[in-house]
Amino acid sequence: VQLQASGGGLVQSGGSLRLSCTASGFSLESYAIGWFRQAPGKGREGVACISGRNGMLYYDDSAKGQSTIVSDNAKKMVYLLLRKLRPEDTAVYYCAAAPISRFGLNPGEYDYWGRGTQVTVSS
Repeated sequence: VQLQASGGGLVQSGGSLRLSCTASGFSLESYAIGWFRQAPGKGREGVACISGRNGMLYYDDSAKGQSTIVSDNAKKMVYLLLRKLRPEDTAVYYCAAAPISRFGLNPGEYDYWGRGTQVTVSS
């Protein structure tokens, strides 16, 4: 099982980014894919997750209205669309996989993690 996040970068406040998570070695239909972020000096927090089985979505309250998670099972890709970015959204963003039964945004429930991608929002 491998995951790789990409698409981060430097963006001005109010801008948008599309992060991509490339999955390999497993079928998305059997897993929940979550996006998490970790800012300097802070713990890892969940942003959004999606069930590969039925497309169920769950967003952290802080991400509602600002983020959209989308999956393409055929391409084994999961995207996180970020809008209206603020400097406090600056963090390393990770995608991770958990068995469907652990669907949610608890990082401890996720077994597989990809390398993160840095998102930096300038004011």
